[in-house]
Amino acid sequence: MKFEGFNVNMRARGWLVIFMLIWPVEMKAQNFVKRYIHGILNDTSDISRPQFLMYPTLAYAPETSWEVGFSTLYVYYAERDTTNRLSEINGFTFYTLENQYGIWFDHALYTPGNKWFFLGRIRYQSFPLLYFGIGPDAPKEYVARVDANQLWFKERALRQIRRNLFFGLEVDYQRLSRVEFVPAEPSDPLVLPLGSEGSANLGLGVGLVYDDRHNVLNVRKGSFSEIALFNYNPFSSTAFNFNNLLVDTRIYRPLSTNTVIAYQLFGQFMWGEVPFNQLSLMGGESLMRGYYTGRFRDKNQIASQVELRFLPINLGFTKRIGAAVFGGTSQVFDKWENLNMDKWVLSGGAGLRFLLFPKKDIYTRLDWAFTKEGSGIYFFIGEAF
Repeated sequence: MKFEGFNVNMRARGWLVIFMLIWPVEMKAQNFVKRYIHGILNDTSDISRPQFLMYPTLAYAPETSWEVGFSTLYVYYAERDTTNRLSEINGFTFYTLENQYGIWFDHALYTPGNKWFFLGRIRYQSFPLLYFGIGPDAPKEYVARVDANQLWFKERALRQIRRNLFFGLEVDYQRLSRVEFVPAEPSDPLVLPLGSEGSANLGLGVGLVYDDRHNVLNVRKGSFSEIALFNYNPFSSTAFNFNNLLVDTRIYRPLSTNTVIAYQLFGQFMWGEVPFNQLSLMGGESLMRGYYTGRFRDKNQIASQVELRFLPINLGFTKRIGAAVFGGTSQVFDKWENLNMDKWVLSGGAGLRFLLFPKKDIYTRLDWAFTKEGSGIYFFIGEAF
């Protein structure tokens, strides 16, 4: 009995030692988290000081099960000079219970004096795509789930040639590998699209950009306009050969001190042999919110959206809450003669904003978008466009 009692006491002491060792670590971690959150919510740092934010994410979808990840944001002024435009780098990495994963990096960087402008993204993921078909009459329910590994690298290196006018080279590389189409209904015949076996496509092009925005994450006044022309696989006769013309114009105008109206007109036009994954995709977290990315896809797309932002709303007890309402329309088509007034689709919605970095005027957004097919919820740092 004494021996058994001795063992019990030793176990208790063992747990006590472990608890005493862990407790200071837990307290330090809790204090760090408290200081970190307090530093974000009570931003008293110098406006010129770079800032870094990291936070966990959690999501669920039937094709992925639960998804956990981390998002990061780094913002700074070149040489800590606030006359330079605000540069931003954001990242996102995730893992799902279905063994899917991915890592994204997007950036908009300005050098001192805004002489150079680097705009691009790097994304790698092993993640399912939902394929609904091609064209404006694609069925409401997806016809196949596409399991694949995706790599996307796009970079624009632009030199200022006149005030706010940039010109330079653009590179777009996309690779889709280990592709498997899983039909939604195994008994239904599935017509596989061009590029269903995978592809690797290198696009080289030139771009002309007008940009007088000072804060790309929350523009209160200014304009952005890009026209870019790409030729894909110009040095290969065995790969897909196609061209892509992209036009994107955004206008921001203040209606009052805290109210901004923003408008975007977007067009993407392709010709040649275009694989299904590089067709113009409608939907997503920025343009035509409420539609799944690629819900409609084709060689060409025209889209526009308008958003009214209240940043912030005067609530009396806080100056950090804002809101927005938005609406958009879009159509995909294969040829200009098939552009049809009856094929336009609509989306709209509203959202809340929270002023995350007061000194740099950066908000988080929570949008709820609606379409005739359903709705979508989006949580991001920075405005949609």
